[in-house]
Amino acid sequence: MNTFLLEIVTPEHLVYSKQVNSLTVKGADGDLGILPGHIPLVTPLQVAPMFIKADGATVTIAVHGGFVEVHKDKVTVLAESAELPTEIDVERAEAAKERAQRRLQSRSKQDEIDHRRAELALQRAVTRIKVSTGKGQQ
Repeated sequence: MNTFLLEIVTPEHLVYSKQVNSLTVKGADGDLGILPGHIPLVTPLQVAPMFIKADGATVTIAVHGGFVEVHKDKVTVLAESAELPTEIDVERAEAAKERAQRRLQSRSKQDEIDHRRAELALQRAVTRIKVSTGKGQQ
């Protein structure tokens, strides 16, 4: 099977760089599967698990927004943040999830910006939990 180079980069560091067989991300319009030879494109990413197939195994990474850029032999993910399952503190993610849910439930004349921030915090926490516990598997 053919492969392509996948690089996942955040403002802080290079998270992942390897030849892979396929990549599945959640773009602006839903799930997007990328195989070797995919047409070039750039699309924004949602907060969601990303699935990488390489060497007969699947790696799941928590991606928190950004863009994916597809070229002929290389795919670059420019993420706001990205975490491997081993880097995720599940207890901290669970606490963040609970805080965000409480903020969303107490919507008494709260500012729209605060509501959106709580929704994003909840999405990030749920994504981290799914990736770290293996429940985000494809």
